Amino acid sequence: MSNGDIFLGEVIGTAILILFGAGVVAAVVLNYSKAKDAGWVVIAFGWGFGVMAGAYTAAPLSGGQLNPAVTIGIAIDTGNWDKVHIYIAGQMVGAMLGAVLCWLVYFAQFQANADEKIAQPTLGIFSTAPTIRNVVANLMTEIIATIALVLPILAFGLTKGLGVSGTAILIVSFLVVGIGLSLGGPTGYAINPARDLGPRIVHSLLPIPNKGTSDWSYSWIPVVGPLIGGVLSGVIFNAAF
Repeated sequence: MSNGDIFLGEVIGTAILILFGAGVVAAVVLNYSKAKDAGWVVIAFGWGFGVMAGAYTAAPLSGGQLNPAVTIGIAIDTGNWDKVHIYIAGQMVGAMLGAVLCWLVYFAQFQANADEKIAQPTLGIFSTAPTIRNVVANLMTEIIATIALVLPILAFGLTKGLGVSGTAILIVSFLVVGIGLSLGGPTGYAINPARDLGPRIVHSLLPIPNKGTSDWSYSWIPVVGPLIGGVLSGVIFNAAF
């Protein structure tokens, strides 16, 4: 895979991931959406389908990693760090692009926020926030949830045929759904630094009426936590398998 293919694949795949993921949250929480109040299960499956669509699209170009924590875990496993920066750059650009596309899809609903008597905060559509703000607990949640993602992904590589057949991507998609349902309650399960930071930057820049804060004081946790989780996953995998 060339550097250009890797970058382009990660941009496109991550953009699709965020379009689906931010899109399902927007559909569930925004006023005047037909999916209003559809619930957490719908959100979890929307993110899982986003992983599936993005990873299958990116796979021929880049392998469809779509997540710096996954990229780092794989690099620790293989010892190959040459293209890590290209993967992560593509993932960040793609995450920002996907957030912009979500905003365009729900443009009218976002604009309606200007007419609401009580403004509707919008950050949760783009990025995560904890239900209880506790630095240690929030960080541990993101680390553990990311290990629950990256370690199985590394282990899937030990089963011959999964990668070649494309079944691994489908399994990872359901894994993301499971993480959302089981571990997503405390922090909203970022488990992906690009997924959280890229859309948060876009949220801070977009002209959304009455959009509320971008919560930069919390923003480091869904970046640092998943990165630690990715590193630990690579170390555990190398030690145990």
